[in-house]
Amino acid sequence: MEKPCSLLVHFDKGSAAMANEIKADLEGGDGPAKADAMRRAISLLLNGETLPQLFITIVRYVLPSEDHTVQKLLLLYLEIIDRRDPAGRALPEMILICQNLRNNLQSPNEYIRGVTLRFLCRLSEPEVLEPLVPSVLENLEHRHHFIRRHAVSAVSAIYRLPHGDQLIPDAPELVERLLASEQDASARRNAFLMLCACAQERAVAYLLSNADRVAEWPDLLQMAVLDLIRKVCRSQNRANKGRYITIITSLLSAPSTAVVYECAGALVSLSSAPTAVRAAANTYCQLLSSQSDNNVKLILLDRLNELRTTHRDVMVGVVMDVLRALASPNLDVKKKVLDLVLDLLTPRNVEEVVLYLKKEVVKTQAGDLEKGAEYRQMLVQAIHACAVEYPEVAGSVVHLLMDFLGDTNVAAAVDVVLFVREIIETNPKLRVSMIQRLIDTFYQIRASRVCSCALWILGEYSLSQSEVESAIATIKQCLGDLPFYTVSDEGEINDSAKPAQPVVNSVTVSSRRPVVLADGTYATQSAATETISTASVAPGSLASTLNLRSLILSGDFFLAAVVACTLTKLVLRLEEVQPSKVESNKACTGALLIMTSILQLGQSSYLPHPIDNDSYDRIVLCVRLLCNTGDDVRKIWLQSCRQSFAKMLAEKQFRETEEMKAKAQISHAQPDDLIDFYHLKSRRGMSQLELEDEVHDDLKAATGGFTKDADDANKLNRILQLTGFSDPVYAEAFVTVHHYDIVLDVTVINRTKETLQNLCLELATMGDLKLVDRPQNYTLAPETSKQIRANIKVSSTETGVIFGNIVYETSNVMERSVVVLNDIHIDIMDYISPATCADVTFRNMWAEFEWENKVAVNTVIQDEKEFLNHIIKSTNMKCLTPPSALDGECGFLAANLYAKSVFGEDALVNISIEKQLDGKLSGYIRIRSKTQGIALSLGDKITLKQKGGS
Repeated sequence: MEKPCSLLVHFDKGSAAMANEIKADLEGGDGPAKADAMRRAISLLLNGETLPQLFITIVRYVLPSEDHTVQKLLLLYLEIIDRRDPAGRALPEMILICQNLRNNLQSPNEYIRGVTLRFLCRLSEPEVLEPLVPSVLENLEHRHHFIRRHAVSAVSAIYRLPHGDQLIPDAPELVERLLASEQDASARRNAFLMLCACAQERAVAYLLSNADRVAEWPDLLQMAVLDLIRKVCRSQNRANKGRYITIITSLLSAPSTAVVYECAGALVSLSSAPTAVRAAANTYCQLLSSQSDNNVKLILLDRLNELRTTHRDVMVGVVMDVLRALASPNLDVKKKVLDLVLDLLTPRNVEEVVLYLKKEVVKTQAGDLEKGAEYRQMLVQAIHACAVEYPEVAGSVVHLLMDFLGDTNVAAAVDVVLFVREIIETNPKLRVSMIQRLIDTFYQIRASRVCSCALWILGEYSLSQSEVESAIATIKQCLGDLPFYTVSDEGEINDSAKPAQPVVNSVTVSSRRPVVLADGTYATQSAATETISTASVAPGSLASTLNLRSLILSGDFFLAAVVACTLTKLVLRLEEVQPSKVESNKACTGALLIMTSILQLGQSSYLPHPIDNDSYDRIVLCVRLLCNTGDDVRKIWLQSCRQSFAKMLAEKQFRETEEMKAKAQISHAQPDDLIDFYHLKSRRGMSQLELEDEVHDDLKAATGGFTKDADDANKLNRILQLTGFSDPVYAEAFVTVHHYDIVLDVTVINRTKETLQNLCLELATMGDLKLVDRPQNYTLAPETSKQIRANIKVSSTETGVIFGNIVYETSNVMERSVVVLNDIHIDIMDYISPATCADVTFRNMWAEFEWENKVAVNTVIQDEKEFLNHIIKSTNMKCLTPPSALDGECGFLAANLYAKSVFGEDALVNISIEKQLDGKLSGYIRIRSKTQGIALSLGDKITLKQKGGS
C-alpha cells in the first residue's frame, strides 16, 4: 500500500527589504544574478505575495536581456502574475510586453521562438494576443519542426478562447493545410488534435481519406485517431461505423503496445459483435503474456474480466491463453487469473483447465519457487471449485492433492482435507480409492485441524470390513503404545512409545514430576514424546507415525475427543460388517482402552492444563455408548452425521445458485424503443463484422441490453441543500462517489438584484479527503446561476466531512460577504459493497486483524432475525451464515457479516444477540478490520442505525 510522503519546503515570507534586494539585483546584476533574482521573485509569487513594484523593473531591465534562462524565467513570471484588473480587463502594462513577445516570435533562435509560442498557449487576454497573431501564423511555415509544433498548439489555444474565432477565423483551414504536408510526428498530432477539438468534421474527413495509411502513421497520431473515433461514436454518429472498425482492426498489429491496448478497448466500445470481442480478448491475452510489469498485468486482467461480464461465451475460448499468465511470480496476478478462469469454466474446457492446474501444483513441490506454499493453497482452492462444479474431473486430481495433507502450510493442508471431504460425499465412485489413500497418508498429517477432519472422514466413509479394520489399525499405530505415561515408585522413566530400533537424529524429550498417590506415598510421574527429524525417518516407520500421540500429549484434547468419536463409529460399523463377534469385541476393548487412557492423561497432573469439560463429556459418552448400544443411538451415529453433511452441501449449492441468479442482469426493453429492421437495409458494402454487429444489437435491444439501470430517484436523493432559501446566494450540491473520487457539482444561484464579484466556493475537508482543485473566482449576474465542480480524492474507507463557505463581493459593499454552507458527510456505505468468502478465510482474517470495535446492542426491535436483517440493510454487508443455521426460535442468534471496500480492505462483523425475559434484545456487535478507519466508521454507522431508524 502506498503511504503519504510529506516534504516541508522552507521559504521566508516576503518583505519590503527582500523586494528591494530583488529589485537591486534585477537592475544591476549580470545574467546569472538576474536569473537568481527572477527565481526568488517567482517563489514569492507562488507563496501568495503580490510584489506589484517589481513589474516596471522587470519590464525595463529583464525584458531586453538576451540570456535564454532569463527569458524563460520571464515567461514563467508573466504566466503566474495577475494580468487583469478587478473589472476583468487586461492590465495596461501588459501592452508593454507585446513588443517583446513579437520580437521573440521573430527571433533567429529556435528555442526562444518555441518557448514563447508555448507561453502564448496560457494567455487568455485578447488585447495582448491580437497583435501577435500574424507572427504566430508565420511560424506555422517555419523550417524547424520544434517551432511548427508549438505554433500549432498556440493557434489551437487562441482559437478555443471565447472570441478566438474572431482572432484567427481561418485557423481550421490553415491547420488542415499544414497537416497535409507536415512530416514531424508531434506537429501532426497537435494539428490533428486541434481539428478534433475545433473542427471535428474536418478531422473525420482527413481520417477517412487516409484510412488506408493509418497503420503507417506514428503512434502519437494513432492514439489521437482512437480518441477521435471514440468521441464520434459516443455522439451516436454511426454512419461510418464500419470504416472506423476497419481502421481499428488494422491498428491491432501496430508495434506500439499502448496503441494496441487502446485499440482493443475502442473496438469493444464500438462493436459488440463476437468477432470484435474475440479480437479484443486475443489482444489483451497477447499483451498479458508479453508484458512483464505486474501493474500492467493486473489492468489487463481487469479488462478481460469486464469482457467476461458481458461476453462470457466469447471469453470461454481464451481460457488457456489467460492461464499462461500463471507464470508470473506475483501472487496478486495469479489470484486474479484463477478467479477469472473459474468464472469461465464449461464442460468442454474444465478437463483442460484442471490438467493445467495439476501441472502447476506439481511445480510448487520444487523448493526454488517463491511463496510456493501460498500459491499451492490457491491452486488447491481453484481445483476444489472446479471439482465441485464438475464432479467428473475430481478423480484426476484428488489423489495428487492428498499427498499434501501433511503440508507444512497448515492452511493449504486444511483446504486439501476439506476438498477430500466434499468430493468423497459427492463422488461415491471415488470413495474406496480415496479411503485407502487417506489411510496410507494419514501418518504424514501434522496439523491438529487436518487430523480432526481426516478422522471424521475415516469414521463416516469406511464402510467395508477391510476399510474399518485398516482405519482402526492406523489410528492405533498413530497413537502408539498405551498408556500415555507411567508412574513408578523408583522414579524410572518408562517410555512405552520408544521404538525398538534406535532412530538416527531422534531426540527424546522427557519430563518427570513428583505426585502424591492415593495411599499418601510419593512417586514420580513421567511422560515421553519423540521429536524426530523427518529427513532421517523412513516413511511408515514407528517413530514417524506418532502424530496423534504427540498432538494429544501437547494438550489437544479436542483432537482426543475426535479420536474417541471416530473409534466409536468404526467399532459400531465393524459390528455390522464383521460376522465374528470375537473380532468385534476385541476392537471394542481396544477402543475402550484408548479412551480410558486419554481420560487418565487428561485428569493427571502431568499436563499443565487438564482436560476440558466438553472433551471429557464427549469421551465419556463414547465409553458408555460402546458398553451399551441401542438401535436408535446406532442409527444416529452411523447415518445422521452423513445425512446432515449432505444436507449442508446441498444448501451450499442452492445458495450459490441463487446468488448467481441474483447477479444475472435482468433488463427489459421499453415499449417505445426504436425497432430497426436491418433485414430491409441494403447490405452493399457492409463487412461481415458489421452484419454480426447489427444482429447482436438487435438481440441486445430485444432483451433490454441497452437500457440503463440508473434510478433517477436515487440521483435526487444525492442532492444536498447547502444554504438556506433566505440567503442571498442559494447553493445545492449533487454528490457523486466513484471509487477513489468524489465529485461535487455545486449549483450557485444569485438571488439578489446585484452583480456578485469575486464569488468563490471555499471548501475544506476533514478525514482522509483531499481537495484537488484550487478555488476560482467567478462573477455572477443578478438572478443567474453557475455550475461549479469540485474534485476530492479519497485515500481510505473512513467517514469524512466536507465543509466550507461562499465568499463574494458586491459593488455597494466593499467588504466581502460570507455564506456558511451546511456540512456534507461522506458515508462509508459509498465505499463498501457486499462480498463473500469461505468460512476458513473469515476465521483466519478474524484472528489476524488487530482493530476491533465492540458495539453494544441497543434497539427497540424485539425479533432477532428482524434485527439482523436491519443491520444487513443498514451496513450494506453480506450475511455469510446460511439461512438453515438461522432457522428456529431459540432466543439466541449469532451471524457473520462480510464486506469489501473499493480500496481492497476487508470488513468483518460478528453479531451475537440474546432475547431477554422482558422481550428486549441484548448482546454485542463486534467489528474487525485491518485498519482503524473502517472499524470506527462502521461502528458509528451501526450505532446510529441499530435502533431501527432510517
